Amino acid sequence: MKPKPWKTLSTKMVYENPWMRLREDIAELPNGRTTTYGVVIFGDCVGVLPFVDQDHVMLVRQYRYVQGEAHRWEMPTGGVKEAETLEQAAQRELAEEAGYYARRLTHISSYYTSKCICDETAHLYIGEKLTPAEVMPDDTEFLERRIFSFDEALRMALEGEIMDSMSVMALLLAARRRS
Repeated sequence: MKPKPWKTLSTKMVYENPWMRLREDIAELPNGRTTTYGVVIFGDCVGVLPFVDQDHVMLVRQYRYVQGEAHRWEMPTGGVKEAETLEQAAQRELAEEAGYYARRLTHISSYYTSKCICDETAHLYIGEKLTPAEVMPDDTEFLERRIFSFDEALRMALEGEIMDSMSVMALLLAARRRS
């Protein structure tokens, strides 16, 4: 039997900035009891695995404040802005972070980044047939770019050198498509 939904009795915005919001809900459980539930809202985000040719991908790295590290490689990722389609956001992030637009952008997956307390859906793409883009990164992005063989990037994901879920998932799905 399918689980019964919870009923939201009230919701209160606790915190908000340009990148996220935090709300606190009072929810009624299927047994009639109530609970407080915190929800972090990020919205949609996109990631593009850019193939510079059939066997090489471009990855970027930057200082990641929350983890306090700057040594891990990842694919270009970012949030979807208001009134922007997923494809437009993917092209913008690819241009800002990798310096390319993709003439072919293929959607490979959408998934919840954290199903319990975060409202965020990630949309993954493969970018191919790249053309140069002269777009500046966001004000908070200080990036290093590097081309890797696809096999090396996949190895890095499998061995935990690449740890962000969007990059790991995109590399695994790309590997599956290639086999």
